[in-house]
Amino acid sequence: MKDKPLDTIEQAVAGAGTGDTSNFDAPDIGVLRALLDAMPARAVFLDRDRRYRYVNREFLEFVRLPVDRVIGQHMAAVLGQQVYDSYSGVTTRVYSGETVRWEGWANNGGQGRRYIQENLVAFMSAGGQIQGIIAIGLDLTEHKLRERELAERLEAQTAVETMSSAIIASALDCVIVIDEDGRVIEFNPAAEETFGYRRDEVVGKSIAELIVPEHLRTRHYAGMERYLATGEASVLGRRVEIEAMRSDGSLLPVELAITDVRLPDRRFFTAHIRNLTDVRRAQEEIERQRDALHQSEKLAALGSLLAGVAHELNNPLSIVTGQALMLREAANSPLLRDADLHKIAERSVKIEAAAERCARIVRTFLAMARQRAGERREVDVSALLDGAIDLLAYGLKTGGIELAKDVQPGLPRIWADGDQLHQVLVNLLVNAQQALEEISDPRRVTVAVRHDPAKSNVTLTVSDNGPGIPEQIRNRIFDPFFTTKPQGIGTGIGLAVSRGMIEAQGGSLVLQPSPPGRGASFVVQIPVGVAATGASARVPESLDKKMAEPNARRALVVDDEEEIAGILAELLDRQGFICDLSPSGEDAKGLVRTSDYDIILCDIRMAGGDGPSFFYWLQEAKPHLAGRIGFVTGDTLGPAAGRFLERTGRPVIEKPFRPDDVSRLVRLLADDR
Repeated sequence: MKDKPLDTIEQAVAGAGTGDTSNFDAPDIGVLRALLDAMPARAVFLDRDRRYRYVNREFLEFVRLPVDRVIGQHMAAVLGQQVYDSYSGVTTRVYSGETVRWEGWANNGGQGRRYIQENLVAFMSAGGQIQGIIAIGLDLTEHKLRERELAERLEAQTAVETMSSAIIASALDCVIVIDEDGRVIEFNPAAEETFGYRRDEVVGKSIAELIVPEHLRTRHYAGMERYLATGEASVLGRRVEIEAMRSDGSLLPVELAITDVRLPDRRFFTAHIRNLTDVRRAQEEIERQRDALHQSEKLAALGSLLAGVAHELNNPLSIVTGQALMLREAANSPLLRDADLHKIAERSVKIEAAAERCARIVRTFLAMARQRAGERREVDVSALLDGAIDLLAYGLKTGGIELAKDVQPGLPRIWADGDQLHQVLVNLLVNAQQALEEISDPRRVTVAVRHDPAKSNVTLTVSDNGPGIPEQIRNRIFDPFFTTKPQGIGTGIGLAVSRGMIEAQGGSLVLQPSPPGRGASFVVQIPVGVAATGASARVPESLDKKMAEPNARRALVVDDEEEIAGILAELLDRQGFICDLSPSGEDAKGLVRTSDYDIILCDIRMAGGDGPSFFYWLQEAKPHLAGRIGFVTGDTLGPAAGRFLERTGRPVIEKPFRPDDVSRLVRLLADDR
């Protein structure tokens, strides 16, 4: 074959499909056929009549026909008339001597649309005559489909990335992406504004050094190391509230959520961070307004009770004044008989009872007026009920309302905020009183108190025989500002505030179902609870520790009311104390400089040096005595006194006091030592 001219080789191509092998040695024909069959392209030779004279294996596989149904057949018979017609212009150009190269989508009959890259060239005889057309075609359909799919995927990915970038850039929350080394990869505009860094300043830097406060960094590093080593996460996949750090070193509260993004060769951590500064401010403002609302309700209740309180105070004060005058006359009588001494003792008991009644009314009134955070302590529910009834006795009596108490004996003390519970009880009694104003006799309010050991709670039920709550508004009576009372009579927040107070203490306040026109019945349930560790330093009324008999101990009493100081000294003297008296904090400093004391009882408000000033001076000059001082005051309603007592944690009893109050205070100070 190597000695033959090119024309002979080209003729052999034509002869390969016809069986004409006169120009070839047998081995040469086999090699040529093998080469053409091994081509990934379709190779054919068409004669001038457009009949196939040679086709390779790739073409046969394409048309899915055996060779004997292709060789000698017209192009239209093999590919279809439509395909044949589409080639008419191309073949004309080839027969004119032009080599045609084209690429694109074409209809291939039964094979559908295919993407073809094809070269067509005329086959010339040795004499220069065109014998037919050699066509070499490469089917690139699958390649083009994959190319198109990849382009569509790339376009979709680009769109997603563009959209993601736009979302991250416009997100109100901070979005920060870090790698496994904790270095910043993404830092969106919200993060720039929140933390005070520009994106180009932080990319590639350690996130811990940028926004993690110094006191949290050790925990941050340990958490990252543990997660990468074991997959155990403490923060990942959760929403947590934590502190973060701005570029100026200031701290801010944030809500943090971290997700793990895994790629085939690496992974990232995406942190969504929400600045809670405004949320916290809003919460504080809501809490402030809620407290103001509670106080407003208290003041509204106090205003409606003032007349009754004045009457209830004047009655026992009249008893105190009258009995004291008669006691003085009896004591001045020159002839005292045993019967007279008995009457004097009786008068002193009446004076004590009337004074205690006054004190109880004042304490109850002050408890309602106090504006301070809830403070749980042991509460005697029976005594609490008596205080509320004392406060409302005048209004109930003048309204012709019969009050019935049904209190179970042996009630346990409960651990609750007595002031708030008292206010709720007063609100319910006032509501019952107002509900009975429009009905005729009999008017009756019943208060029942029961203990349920199985549920470990105490139930207070306030019922009346008034018109009751209409069915259509029963579901609304606990809504804030909803009221059925005339304008100016009610605020509409009493029941809402009351329910909030009770629920804050783990209890419930509900309206008990009752038939129409059969009155209303409100039920308060409060868990008995247990005293919490670190409870208030105020003297607990249940303190029953035994105190060893004192032996010649020294006490200092500081009070500008001489009579009160004298009573305290006399009570301390009964317990074995030698007492010094001082009218002011400044005067007491002189005594302390020269003497030591086992206990100090001090008033808070005094002219010439008040209790807080004296206490702070003790902390500097005599620190051991600062731990031996207790306070006796009638000013716990004042905000300054309340803040002082809360800040120092020193024990206190309130005026008017009883001898056992002083004894408990002494025992508590002894325990402190």
